[in-house]
Amino acid sequence: MRNLTQIEATERARLLDVTGYDINLDLSAAADATNNPTFRTVTEVRFRCSEPGATTFIEVAADSVRSATLNGVAVDLSGWSAESGLALTGLAAENTLVVDADFLYSNSGQGLHRSVDPVDGETYLYSQFETADAQRAYACFDQPDLKSVYTWHATVPAHWRVVSNSPVAATEPAGPDTKTIHFAESARMSTYITALCAGPYHEVRYTHDGIDLGYYCRASMAEYMDADDLNLITTQGFDFFHEQFGVRYPLPKYDQLWVPDFNAGAMENFGCVTHAEAHYIFRSQVTDFEYEQRANTILHEMAHMWFGDLVTMRWWNDLWLNESFAEWASHWCNTHATRFTDAWTTFLSIRKNWGYRQDQLSSTHPVYCEMPDLEAVEVNFDGITYAKGASVIKQLVAYVGLDPFLAGLRAYFGKYAWGNATFDDLLSELEVASGRELRKFAAQWLETAQVNTLRPEVTIGADDTYQRVVIRQEAPTGYPTLRTHRIGVGLYDLVDGRLVRRELIEVDVTGDQTELPQLAGVRAPDVLLLNDEDLSYTKLRLDERSLATVVQHIGSFDSSLARALCWAAAWDMVRDAEMAARDYVALVLAGLPAETDVNLVIQTLRQASSTLASYADPAWAPTGWAELARTARTALQAAEPGSGLQLAWARSYASATRSEADLATLRGWLDGVEVPAGLTIDTELRWSVLAALVANGAAGVAEIEAELAGDRTASGEREAAYARALVPTAENKAGVWALLTGDEALPNWRNRSLLQGFQHPAQVELTAPYTEKFFAAVGHVWAHRDSEPAQEFVVLAYPAYQVSEETVAATDAWLAQPDQPAPLRRLVAEGRDGVVRALKARAKDATSA
Repeated sequence: MRNLTQIEATERARLLDVTGYDINLDLSAAADATNNPTFRTVTEVRFRCSEPGATTFIEVAADSVRSATLNGVAVDLSGWSAESGLALTGLAAENTLVVDADFLYSNSGQGLHRSVDPVDGETYLYSQFETADAQRAYACFDQPDLKSVYTWHATVPAHWRVVSNSPVAATEPAGPDTKTIHFAESARMSTYITALCAGPYHEVRYTHDGIDLGYYCRASMAEYMDADDLNLITTQGFDFFHEQFGVRYPLPKYDQLWVPDFNAGAMENFGCVTHAEAHYIFRSQVTDFEYEQRANTILHEMAHMWFGDLVTMRWWNDLWLNESFAEWASHWCNTHATRFTDAWTTFLSIRKNWGYRQDQLSSTHPVYCEMPDLEAVEVNFDGITYAKGASVIKQLVAYVGLDPFLAGLRAYFGKYAWGNATFDDLLSELEVASGRELRKFAAQWLETAQVNTLRPEVTIGADDTYQRVVIRQEAPTGYPTLRTHRIGVGLYDLVDGRLVRRELIEVDVTGDQTELPQLAGVRAPDVLLLNDEDLSYTKLRLDERSLATVVQHIGSFDSSLARALCWAAAWDMVRDAEMAARDYVALVLAGLPAETDVNLVIQTLRQASSTLASYADPAWAPTGWAELARTARTALQAAEPGSGLQLAWARSYASATRSEADLATLRGWLDGVEVPAGLTIDTELRWSVLAALVANGAAGVAEIEAELAGDRTASGEREAAYARALVPTAENKAGVWALLTGDEALPNWRNRSLLQGFQHPAQVELTAPYTEKFFAAVGHVWAHRDSEPAQEFVVLAYPAYQVSEETVAATDAWLAQPDQPAPLRRLVAEGRDGVVRALKARAKDATSA
């Protein structure tokens, strides 16, 4: 594929106006993967050129090109390659290009992905074209500001369904067992949000407010697709966004497909959204955490229909705005339109934590940054682009007010509908609507990197009143920006065992210290909580009195958001080596069993596990794992039978288990022995328990194969591959490593499962030899894999559990080598950051022993 640069894209957009595509795909032999690794596409592109006689190029990332004609004249194919595209010379004012080419089916989740269902042997196809993978399926000018209309035609097996951006216009027989489906001409859109999905998909349809709504999944998953709940969230989203945005969804239909082997959570193809089946079709009991995450994803992609699809970024510099807006809008909608009214708590505990982590890596970057080429874009789908950006949007809404913000947004949609725009265009409309100057705000928050910390400094008099309260703002060395934070300051008193907010004041924090004179002489609360209501993007600390109260009473806040802020502060402190890992674990084990928000329970348990794996002194960590397992077992037995909290604690118990006694308990669960009342050991939980047993050497290949025999599904195959990778023998790890680094690219699902199972906190010594092997292999893998599996290899195979100065030195030696691709260097350097942080945290924990 061509690594398109911004300069090239700008010049091509100046030159061309693409008036239409007609795309004819022959997918009739897709089920025969052995003999037919390619599909044929004939693409007709109509476009105008502002400078007749000029030269340009079109992307054609094909396996081979049969022919190409420009205005009826054969195009010279000698210079074509999938990496460079096809040169077009002597352009006319009006042009018609016809390219006949054979494209490779993908197994990496990019381009036109093909997947075979092990249940029934049926083949499923779906497209994934962001960032610039439409060129893997048809010839196109693959950049966001060359929008056009598209007419799709697909020849497929007769029993298949085909879904695209627009409705089906006609269907006709194409052969004894095939048919051709013709789609209506689409609305105007960018190449990266065009879509085509095909296969014997199960379909459920509804109608709501004049919109035809479709829900699809593989036939073997039909019994698990709870279409009524999916439709409820979807219709609630449409009603809310129609009212708030003042612009109706512009297409006649809205289809959503839950597809296998998907790399991300979902993709906002215009009117044809694809979701990750593995994440969002539930075969077993799940908690409200999973349901809320699914609702949030549905609403995130729906928000893109307006912000991203109707109005699209001009170039990938504004990728952050595309994703940040959808991220903000989905949580906003979830809070006000669905049953998930505490969605902002989830945003803080999960999404913002992701942003804070990303923002403290050596690769940190401003929310807005120039994207010189597509390779730079690929690694910027990160926590800054999504979570920090959404936090800034949330602050912007608070700064200008919701009503002026929506007024500006409606003006923006009206002015740029069906076209392209930039953040500056949006800012102009918001300034008009609000009457506020926003460039300084934007520069401060979007053009600088890293995160501030707000720390209270309090002086309390003998009469238990504040003599002085100062908020100190800190910035990390190398990123000295001190920002303006509009925050809430909550004063909480312990009343009858509950932490009750006495007062909330809003203040602007500027510079390195901000005094709060309004608190002088005020009775000191038991907890002084900075950034109450989570208005700003900042880490926070608690004063000594407040921290002591929180340690004893963190579950006593009525507000889940206040509890989440305190949990986040403690997590930041352990990661920043300000709190010993064992003290954090003690806080979790003392306070979390009383937590009623299942999202906070799940996220905090994950953080406790990460603490034990990375931040705890290795000499104490076994004690910590034992204490976590013991607390989890007690909590799951005390939880309401059959509840999400019981399931969350059961999962934690399985993952924390290390002792023979606990492993025996888990084996009993699989046999139906001493299972806690109400806990269903269903398919997914069985796999989780088995994986824990395998990781600790208490089960092996025979048990894995037996479990798979009862779950011969795509999900079962994925779980079995993960469990096999966990088998703790040197021979097995060597075999897995050979598969991961070999010349043959693995199917997407298998590659990910093997990577996830290769390293485990209980197998640090076993995988130690692979530090050297990683650095020997990473360059080869990067060069010979598609971008998604290549990135996964770097992130998941990096020796993150080998927390030592030797790992840092090995990383430094690799980074010192010249000519390593910049995106690869970035990901490896991020792995190093994690080890360096862990070393500091472990030193802190060791000194507290």
